[in-house]
Amino acid sequence: MRDAPGAWIRPYAPADFFAISDICLRTGDAGRDATGLYDGDELLADIFARPYVLLEPALAFVLEVEQRVGGYILGVADTARFVERYRAEWLPLFARKYRHVEPPRTRDEWMRHWGFVPERMLIPERERYPAHLHIDLLPEYQRQGFGRRLTERLVDALRARGVPGVHLSLAVTNTAARAFYDRLGFRELGSSTPDAPLLGLEIGPA
Repeated sequence: MRDAPGAWIRPYAPADFFAISDICLRTGDAGRDATGLYDGDELLADIFARPYVLLEPALAFVLEVEQRVGGYILGVADTARFVERYRAEWLPLFARKYRHVEPPRTRDEWMRHWGFVPERMLIPERERYPAHLHIDLLPEYQRQGFGRRLTERLVDALRARGVPGVHLSLAVTNTAARAFYDRLGFRELGSSTPDAPLLGLEIGPA
């Protein structure tokens, strides 16, 4: 799918692994650069990017601009199944790198805690919105329609699988992202809270 001269959206390839990890870090503070924010700069990708491309690569798509990855969207069709696979296949790898502190108190401990507890992804509305997604674009590629194109590409793939809906969570401070999702038709779900917004999009039939 060509979007503009030198820019296109394509399926994820294993060679994109470290570029996606880098973008996850550089957008990991509510859309801003999170480099140095946590004890290790791989932590965010180890929670929010790497397990997705390893466990469900067919639902990962990237924005390539002049042979450079400028953004991505990562999705899973069945969050409950993804949680099972995360715990069985990814968590043992995660636990080799990070220590789980309970109860978590510091910012780092809380972030690591989220990596150790994949069940946090199991929202009450998961029957109607079983899929979920993460999308990130480097600042220079934002507000150019690429985010919409990435979302449409994932939604088309989910529709082809018969998935009825997709959801996402976001930081309450990320007001630009919230406005973007509102424009795409995402709506707050019943379990959304002011401190932890949760949005869902119904996916119609093909």
